[in-house]
Amino acid sequence: MLPQLHALDPRLPSPLQEVRDERFDGRGLRLLLKRDDLIHPELSGNKWRKLAPNLRTALTERRSALLTFGGAYSNHLRATAAAGRLLGLPTIGVVRGQELADRPLNPVLARCREHGMRLHFVTRAEYRDRATPELTARLRGLFGRDVLVVPEGGSNAAAVHGCTALGAELRGQADLAAVACGTGGTLAGMAATGPPSLGFPVLRGDFLTSEVSGLQQAAFGAPRGDWRLVEGFHCGGYARTTPELLAYAEDFEQRHGIALERVYVAKMLLGLTALAEAGRFAPGTALAAVVTGAPPPEPPAPPEPPSR
Repeated sequence: MLPQLHALDPRLPSPLQEVRDERFDGRGLRLLLKRDDLIHPELSGNKWRKLAPNLRTALTERRSALLTFGGAYSNHLRATAAAGRLLGLPTIGVVRGQELADRPLNPVLARCREHGMRLHFVTRAEYRDRATPELTARLRGLFGRDVLVVPEGGSNAAAVHGCTALGAELRGQADLAAVACGTGGTLAGMAATGPPSLGFPVLRGDFLTSEVSGLQQAAFGAPRGDWRLVEGFHCGGYARTTPELLAYAEDFEQRHGIALERVYVAKMLLGLTALAEAGRFAPGTALAAVVTGAPPPEPPAPPEPPSR
C-alpha cells in the first residue's frame, strides 16, 4: 500500500458476523454477514475495494484529479469524494440529470460537495454515452487531459482485481457467497477467488451477465470462478423500493440491530431469504451475505427559527 493510502486507514479483513435467524436456522443454514460496511466510515464496503487500486494509480501517476460518474444518490460518488478529501486528491463527479443542477442538493450530493468534489451535471442522453471516447475527450477538454477517468460504480479491471481480496477472505469460511450487483465489478472479482457466488442485480434488464463476463475478461483474460445472477429482486429498478422490501428491511433491523442500506444490501438479503425459504440451499450450507455499504447520511436537521 502506498504511504498516502494509509490515510484511509481501512479495517481489513472485514469482520464475518454470524446472525441467528430462524428463516435460515430452521432449514439448517448458517447466515454470515461479511461486514464490508465496517471497512471505513466513509469508504465502506465494496467502495474501498474498488477505489483503492484506482486511487493508487492516480497517486503514483500524479494525476491532476480523479473523474468519475454516478446518479444523484450514488454511494460511489460519495466514497470517491471522501477519499479525495482524505488523500488531498481533487475529484470530479459527473452526475446524471442536468435538471438537478438548479435544485437543492440531496444529502448524498451535498456530502460530495462538502468533501470538495466538483459536480458536473449532464443530460440523461449525454450520460448514456459516458463510456464513449467522444464524451471522455470532451470531459478531458473541460477538466484537463491528465485526469484519471474511472467508470460508473468504479468498475474496471483494476477494481475487479481489488475485489479479489474479498473472495480470498471468504474462501474456506463459507460455502456460498451473495452480493448485490449494480455494475458487476464486485461479483467479478469476488467470484474469481472465492466460493461459488450469487449476484443479485438491483437494476432491471439482462445486461449484467455480459458486463461481469467482460470485466473478468479485461481483468484476467478469461472468465473465472463459479457465479450466476439471481433475477427478480430489483424491486422495480435502481433506487426503487416496494412495501415488501421496506417491511423486510425494517424487520431485519429489529431482529439483528444492523442498519440496512436499501438500494443494494436489503434487496440482496430479501432475495437470499426468499431462496432459503423456498428450500434452494442444502441443509448445512454456510451462506455469506456481503454487506457492501452503509445507509446514506441523514439529511441535516432544519435550522431553529430565530427567537424573537
